[in-house]
Amino acid sequence: MKLEQNDSSLIFSNTFIPDIFFTEYLSQANGDFIKVYLYLYFLSKYNKEAKINDLSKKLELPLKTIQDAIKYWEELGLLIRKNQGFIVSNIQEIELNKLYKPKITISASDMKKVAENKYRAKAIDTINNEFFQGVMSPSWYGDIDLWFKKYSFDEEVMIALFRYCFNKSALHRNYIATVAEAWYKNNIKTFSDLDIYFQKQGKVKLVENAIKKKLRLSRNLSIYEEAYVEKWHITYGYNIDVIEIALKKTTGKFNLSFEYMDKLITDWHERGLKTPAEINIHLEKQKSKPVQNKSTSDKKINYSQRQYSDLNNFYSNV
Repeated sequence: MKLEQNDSSLIFSNTFIPDIFFTEYLSQANGDFIKVYLYLYFLSKYNKEAKINDLSKKLELPLKTIQDAIKYWEELGLLIRKNQGFIVSNIQEIELNKLYKPKITISASDMKKVAENKYRAKAIDTINNEFFQGVMSPSWYGDIDLWFKKYSFDEEVMIALFRYCFNKSALHRNYIATVAEAWYKNNIKTFSDLDIYFQKQGKVKLVENAIKKKLRLSRNLSIYEEAYVEKWHITYGYNIDVIEIALKKTTGKFNLSFEYMDKLITDWHERGLKTPAEINIHLEKQKSKPVQNKSTSDKKINYSQRQYSDLNNFYSNV
């Protein structure tokens, strides 16, 4: 790609990037994507054509990377596709629209109350200084106000939310909103609620590690398996000594299935069984019960279409 500018004009010319690019977009973007965007931004100043093949050669990047980068910036609205070529959007206008676009979920009076709340203002100031080095993008203020309104977090919880995501190296809106939603569903509003939640999560993690060790799993549990463990430990109140009974009854008999273990453990919970002793007595009783005879054809059907909901048959064979 050839730039029709003489050397002196290029030496003394400047390309100005708005600060909002560094506070709002830089940290989340792939390095090669940033490289592509900056070069397109530079070319747009001179109204130059930007062909993908030329970009690939000039920037020494694969065509696929150039295409992915263009798609990425398009999705963020920083590039606008036209019939021929692209328009590089005005970043400052984008952020102004975010900031002043009416939000139906929060009223003007609510915004005024938030602004007048000195504790909330102090919390936002803490977030700005601790996690954004004092240069937090203006659009974050609107988001934080909305999260205060939607989730009813107190100021300490909001700061803890940003600290948690910051420590996870995931200080971006989608992740923060996901964590906030999870905390809200766990009835977290005060820092005391959050402390209790973290304590419970710590205990769940210990149970998960014990299960992995007993099953000799080298992988981490999936999010679905973790959800089962959380239900068994927090909702049902079972410790590893009870869960281990279910592990022993299922491993070796069927392919490892957390879904089936959940049916078994849920059955114990619904029967009001709380201790390993109560569960073992129940298992012995179930084992001694006679199983109803079925016809050969029925057995064939059951063999080919065996369902894990038939706990009585399972108990009789353990």
